[in-house]
Amino acid sequence: MKQAAAIVLALGAATAQAQSSVAIYGIVDAAIVGDRGGSAGNLTKVTSGAGSASRIGFRGSEELGGDMSAFFTLEAGTKIDTGEIDAAGTIFNRQALVGLKTAIGSIALGRQYTPYHTTLVNIVDPFNTGYAGSSKNLFPDSGTNIRTSNTISYASPRVNGVDGEAFYSAGEQSTIRAGRQFGAAIGYATGPLTVRLAYNSKNSDVAANGATPAVNRTLGRNTLLGANYNFGWIKVNLGYGVDKGDNAAPLGNPNNPYGGVKPTASTDGRDYLLGFSAPAGPGTVLGSVMHKDDRTGFNQDANAWGIGYLHPLSKRTSLYAAYGHIHNKNGAGYTVANNTESGTGNTGYNLGMRHTF
Repeated sequence: MKQAAAIVLALGAATAQAQSSVAIYGIVDAAIVGDRGGSAGNLTKVTSGAGSASRIGFRGSEELGGDMSAFFTLEAGTKIDTGEIDAAGTIFNRQALVGLKTAIGSIALGRQYTPYHTTLVNIVDPFNTGYAGSSKNLFPDSGTNIRTSNTISYASPRVNGVDGEAFYSAGEQSTIRAGRQFGAAIGYATGPLTVRLAYNSKNSDVAANGATPAVNRTLGRNTLLGANYNFGWIKVNLGYGVDKGDNAAPLGNPNNPYGGVKPTASTDGRDYLLGFSAPAGPGTVLGSVMHKDDRTGFNQDANAWGIGYLHPLSKRTSLYAAYGHIHNKNGAGYTVANNTESGTGNTGYNLGMRHTF
């Protein structure tokens, strides 16, 4: 009987293990980064996450039966150059979510990426919002445009090439609309073509608190249309964005990086990107040109371009080099960024190494 019981317990444990899984994953990325052209002068430093933000994460799932499963993700950002957490006072600042997946889609709750950001990363930008050629140089990909807390999201399955996603982030203030954010995306993919349209709406109001009066602002709205087409010998990327309202397009570096009159964040702008990636020897060449059309009275337009090369040493390890430059007009304050830093000048370069596990 004892032997039979032991066999039953062992089989039960094996079955449970087969129905659930937990994985540890991460990225270790460090680079020599140079900033040129800003009031801070020429800076050269070692930076963590110039290509892809360094991180360690845990993800898992459990089969619940009836085509339903539970899943979770906990992801912490790290600084390879110092060994610190990349956001003080946090642990899983990058992602922290739990959800259910069914045949009709997935629902998740927690801290998550916005559809605007995932469209920019996966469809529009050949640099995937990293390196010195990042779309962050001109597109408003920062703060809660990237990820939001207190979020409920839904992602549909792909049917005949079409899929969609939506999210709602609660501001959790005494006025329900204050601080809330919501958005959605719909996409189509078939063969070498991928197209996606994303929308983001952000309320930057602050509800009254005791004797402190309420702060009311216009809605910040971002609309992004992206597409790419893989010809085999080259992949072409296109992006067009419309940004309107308060805090729709905050400057990556708001600290007056060029001195003089402080630049003003656009509340009515258009963003354009044309990019490519192409095989070159064992690696890949990346490139893009961008334009910011500021339609406010400040008319602070900007043009930017970037070039990069990714050289794999193995499936998990690669070296990279990237260069970016921005031409600001009428006192605009756009800076050459990378995946984790907003930059301090109008020219920048990265020489780095990236390992995934």
